[in-house]
Amino acid sequence: MKRYQICCIGAGYVGGPTMSMIAYQCPHIDVTVVDISQARIDSWNSPSGDLPIYEPGLRELVLSVRDRNLFFSMELDEAIENADMIFVAVNTPTKMSGLGAGRAADLTRWELSARRIAAVATTPKIVVEKSTVPIRTAEAIASVLTASGRTHFSILSNPEFLAEGLEQALKYLLCVHFCKGTAIQDLQNPDRVLIGTNTEDPCSVEAMNVLVDIYSHWVPRNRILTTNVWSSELSKLVANSCLAQRVSTINAVSEICEATGADIDEVANAVGLDKRIGVKFLKASIGFGGSCFQKDILSLVYLCESLGLDEVAEYFYWIVKLNDHQKERFVFRIIHGLFNTVTGKRITILGFAFKKDTGDTRESSAIEVCRRLLHENAILSIYDPKVQSSQILSDLGHCTRLDPLELNQHVSIYADPYEACNQSHALVVCTEWDLFKELDFERIYCQMEKPAFAFDGRNILPHERMKSLGFVVYGIGKPLDKRLNLV
Repeated sequence: MKRYQICCIGAGYVGGPTMSMIAYQCPHIDVTVVDISQARIDSWNSPSGDLPIYEPGLRELVLSVRDRNLFFSMELDEAIENADMIFVAVNTPTKMSGLGAGRAADLTRWELSARRIAAVATTPKIVVEKSTVPIRTAEAIASVLTASGRTHFSILSNPEFLAEGLEQALKYLLCVHFCKGTAIQDLQNPDRVLIGTNTEDPCSVEAMNVLVDIYSHWVPRNRILTTNVWSSELSKLVANSCLAQRVSTINAVSEICEATGADIDEVANAVGLDKRIGVKFLKASIGFGGSCFQKDILSLVYLCESLGLDEVAEYFYWIVKLNDHQKERFVFRIIHGLFNTVTGKRITILGFAFKKDTGDTRESSAIEVCRRLLHENAILSIYDPKVQSSQILSDLGHCTRLDPLELNQHVSIYADPYEACNQSHALVVCTEWDLFKELDFERIYCQMEKPAFAFDGRNILPHERMKSLGFVVYGIGKPLDKRLNLV
């Protein structure tokens, strides 16, 4: 009896982990992940498990199913032809030029994938939108797929909401199956799985039920939501805009706190105890990052502008503007704290990923902080436990337009945090890695230039203990250290 076959186009941060989870939970399904990058596929197939992306537990998960019913391949056409269901998880970045530049999503890779599927497929396929796309994309993609008339395609929208669900599921798998004796109650299911389709088409509804059945192997049925395809596409954009709006709100309040002497953590705690609001995403910082928030909000802005909803577009746009303002304000504090100049001063950047427990640097606040400091002729010493040196240099080279020689004169990357802090004028925390909380700050203080400054962009450092050692400390939304050269 033929085993069910799934193909996923795109072996990145969405495709790789999601398909690994499906393969683990559904041993009766063969899953093949394809990509045009030979280096990326080689990394997923690495005998040592040195994967191209980092997330806690992912390595153990992949190694438990790889070559059993999970495969990574460059054979795109073969995978498409053999598949019953095809997930498309390619990147859809914000357009950098042309109509809608700076707002609209670039669907080039999605369209190319659709055209390849249409050219190769000879049997009916279920095609699943896994990439985050603008509303009505499924309709456009359907026209591309059906133009050849060679076979039937059912289009589903299944936006990813991985941040909590996958992380907790991986934690469970890591603890229960790879760390003996850990209790099963550590498992937390995804908040929801969303599947949209053309509810007026019986074939599409049948395809939706197939995908529902796959997710039902580990997700409670009452958490699998089915909608029309346009609601599904829009829901992802709105969900990210709501989460980002909370971040921008608390960051705006942090500026009020610094101007008045209030403490942002005390304010957030008081507000978060209201059951109607809750505590999540009320942590002040230098701003949100990652591949989704800004891109999805700008896509929503473009949608509103296209519909003539200018006031609504402006509202969503200001979520992004406030996020940019928070990064600008943070760099302003660093420069003014260091006596209005950072020229030639060594500044240690602790953390380069957009958040802890990942090597992902897309839209990381650290990139913008570094760009601005380099523009002011600072010398940067950078440490991140998971981001590779090549990625850091690539990101900074792209954003600063400095050639490799100039970049190497101003940027040094270290594999040890203490070496990165040696002879530094200031520490700048950009990522909330847990290990930064436990550093030997007495040792660090002794090897830094004096006065020694610490600018905590994530409010994770032991501020009072550091002050007692002699550090001049700045925290987001905290009463200003009176020794700071700030107003």
